[in-house]
Amino acid sequence: MPFRIPRWAAVTAVLAVLAGAGTLTAVASDDPPPVHRADRMLDLDGVRLDTSYFTGDGDGRRPAVLLGHGFGGSKDDVRAQAEQLARDGYAVLTWSARGFGASTGQIGLNDPAHEVADARGLVDWLAARPEVLLDKPGDPRVGVTGASYGGAISLLAAGHDPRVDAIAPQITYWNLADALFPDGVFKKLWAGIFFSAGAQPEAAGERPATAPPTGAGAGKAAGAGKAAGAGKAADAGKAAGKAVAEPGACGRFTPELCALYQRVAVSGKPDAAARALLEARSPSAVGARIKVPALLVQGQSDSLFTLAQSDAMAKALTANGAPVAVDWISGGHDGGDRETERVERRVSTWFDRWLKRDTSVDTGPGFRVSRTGGVDSTDGRATLRAATADRYPGLTAGTTAVPLTGRPQTFTNPAGASPPAVSAVPGLGGGVAGLSSLGVGISLDFPGQHARFDAKPQGEALRITGSPTARVTVTSTAADGSAVLFAKVYDVGPDGRQQVLPAQLVTPVRVEGATAGKSVTLTLPAIDHEVEAGHRLRLVVAATDLGYASPVVPAGYTVAVEGPLTVPTAPGVDTQAAALPWWVWGLPLLGLAAAVALLFAARRRTAAPAPDPALAAVPLQITGLSKKYKGGDRYSVKDVTFRVEQGQVLGLLGPNGAGKTTTLRMLMGLITPDEGEIRVFGQAIRPGAPVLSRVGSFVEGAGFLPHLNGRENLDLYWKATGRPAEDAHVEEALRIANLGGALERAVRTYSQGMRQRLALAQAMLGLPDLLILDEPTNGLDPPQIREMREVMIRYAAGGRTVIVSSHLLSEVEQSCTHLVVMDRGQLVQAGPVAEITGSGDTLLVTLAGEVDDALVEKAGALPGVDSVTRTDGGLLVRLDGTDATTLIGELVRLDVPLTGVGPHRRLEDAFLTLIGGGAA
Repeated sequence: MPFRIPRWAAVTAVLAVLAGAGTLTAVASDDPPPVHRADRMLDLDGVRLDTSYFTGDGDGRRPAVLLGHGFGGSKDDVRAQAEQLARDGYAVLTWSARGFGASTGQIGLNDPAHEVADARGLVDWLAARPEVLLDKPGDPRVGVTGASYGGAISLLAAGHDPRVDAIAPQITYWNLADALFPDGVFKKLWAGIFFSAGAQPEAAGERPATAPPTGAGAGKAAGAGKAAGAGKAADAGKAAGKAVAEPGACGRFTPELCALYQRVAVSGKPDAAARALLEARSPSAVGARIKVPALLVQGQSDSLFTLAQSDAMAKALTANGAPVAVDWISGGHDGGDRETERVERRVSTWFDRWLKRDTSVDTGPGFRVSRTGGVDSTDGRATLRAATADRYPGLTAGTTAVPLTGRPQTFTNPAGASPPAVSAVPGLGGGVAGLSSLGVGISLDFPGQHARFDAKPQGEALRITGSPTARVTVTSTAADGSAVLFAKVYDVGPDGRQQVLPAQLVTPVRVEGATAGKSVTLTLPAIDHEVEAGHRLRLVVAATDLGYASPVVPAGYTVAVEGPLTVPTAPGVDTQAAALPWWVWGLPLLGLAAAVALLFAARRRTAAPAPDPALAAVPLQITGLSKKYKGGDRYSVKDVTFRVEQGQVLGLLGPNGAGKTTTLRMLMGLITPDEGEIRVFGQAIRPGAPVLSRVGSFVEGAGFLPHLNGRENLDLYWKATGRPAEDAHVEEALRIANLGGALERAVRTYSQGMRQRLALAQAMLGLPDLLILDEPTNGLDPPQIREMREVMIRYAAGGRTVIVSSHLLSEVEQSCTHLVVMDRGQLVQAGPVAEITGSGDTLLVTLAGEVDDALVEKAGALPGVDSVTRTDGGLLVRLDGTDATTLIGELVRLDVPLTGVGPHRRLEDAFLTLIGGGAA
């Protein structure tokens, strides 16, 4: 179920006491059992609140869930998730918060006397429902979840109502004052978009014309910031300030909130009263009272509510003794992949454990972070894989010092704080941040308005997980000795020009009393980012930023670095992410290759070389592999060398006759190489080698007995291997293959796609560490191909490795993290997908909306641009001297509503180039 939360959302959802009659509706669903929905419009203190109550079939009492929506949205945005939770055995109540959807009333940003009181009234109503499980009279077993606005109400409800039993807040805030006024600096662009949405007067049930749509997917507009680009986003923020400052323009906000925004928008600096009001309505105000199990989901692509907000939540709740798990998703309010399906499954599992009290449920790791594992060619977004740890490490674990060089540097704050530097642009930054592995970003720093300090190139890859810090001395020429600065860390490529600002994030800092120099510690944004070998880190301190209010009076600043950049590496996360569950390491697992090993066990075996301990954790190392055609001098495979690491999905590509099948047959021990060697986890491969028990394969499709159902076929196969039944891990393989109810049907009734997935499940029995698939999508239609792709990605996400040979280049590009390209028996190229496809001088610029011919002509006239032409979904830009980063900055300046920039060359183009145009 989509989060359905606007990217610009700021705070948490509200509910009223339910009372009176309602309309009962059966919700249509393809998945039994059916779900029933009761809609009610209820009165509370003169405010009418719109609610929906969802229940599934079945007798007996069940736990309840309150499900909040995002700012600017309504109860309809979370309907799909509510239906699924009802099917999972919960009584689910959704509502439109005061001032949103069909509900009346004014927006109080979770005023304890209004919105939070509504949530408590909802718990009262649930306590009277005959379907709801009670811990005692008046005390229902209830959990609260929601994203952004709905995420904060889950925390506040737990802090104000001891009857709440578990929570799962998502991409939300702990302290709203810190979120909108970080270190005393006004986050004007986000605040402007946020208040403009609530400042519009409207009749109940109407959505404000300026508000972004509540179904804020990665490719949709997210308010003025995304729909119009950086320039118009800034104008939207200014317009919002002007609109609210005018008499009668408070719209749906309460008078005190309207007055707050008037003051801060005009002065550009938050006052103590503004901070106090927002803090009183923040979860941090009742943090000491929140002692229930909490699943904290926070976004990496989020300049509104950063990872530091969830870090503060985790610290406070853990100190209270509450069970806490932290999950850093790829997307956030700035866009990117919100991982909706996975997150909702985890929320449901969390409630299964803490509301149903099912101790057998695995709620997942204490800490999980999504990391880039390749690029999806259809939309240019990053594909994801997981890294985990048993416990949340915080933002400062495993620090290492990275020396910085550079003399003290003087720069200026321009009059009017314009032009400003560019970092995150609401609704846009996350989409571009997903292309960091391609060296693409939109950040801009104007000459004379910033200082920079560089580190030496990295000798080896460095993974940053947390908040880097640096100590600097700041001197200001302002009359009061103050300064507002913006610190950020770049990843700079070997050419010195290719720089990426991870997640597009920047840290503002307000410095007082710096006339004679003042030492300041910069705590930079929390990120999870890998700096590749040969790249270097760069600390930039700028005088302006598009998203924040800077002093309008010109001033000069001098910044000197005092020491190294301290970088957290969270070593426990890397170790946990690479590891497999203990039962995978502890058992000699067997897949389809086990049957192959049995068939060839009687053959005469050649003496195998001794194991190589240095390769014990490497799934596959092929060195100098060669094989001649039988009876001839020609090679089918010649001098091939490559290596495959854990967690990779490797695509083996090549035209017919390239030697792919021969390579796979040697890898599975079916034939013996003439020269070279193959090592799987350090063990040399020979026919019948014991290490083949850790290899599963799906080569030509399995032969199933048509009169037996899917599960019976799998059980029969496993028995034939002679292995103990408990070693099969059938349920795990079936879960990954996602066969569903078809397992109980006769195989003769299966579609081709179901047969392929059953064959894949058979190959995964025993959960082999290395899975080999030869043309797994043959005979499948596009939806079935997509399902097969998801199966492969899910299998590798657990730390296992997949090798897939396929002629469908688009599928390989979307499924695989790495590629090996062969032609005429030889290795042509090997490496990450992005590295192989990322070259070329033509970029595809995707757009949030149409642009007129005049704007296309202006883009084509930019320096370093050869031509700009329209294409499906955007513009093709051929470069002639400029680079992607400079291009993005110029397009933002022209108000081009770009949503993504990436190389136009796809895998097909790269493949044909590598093999000289041969057929795939």
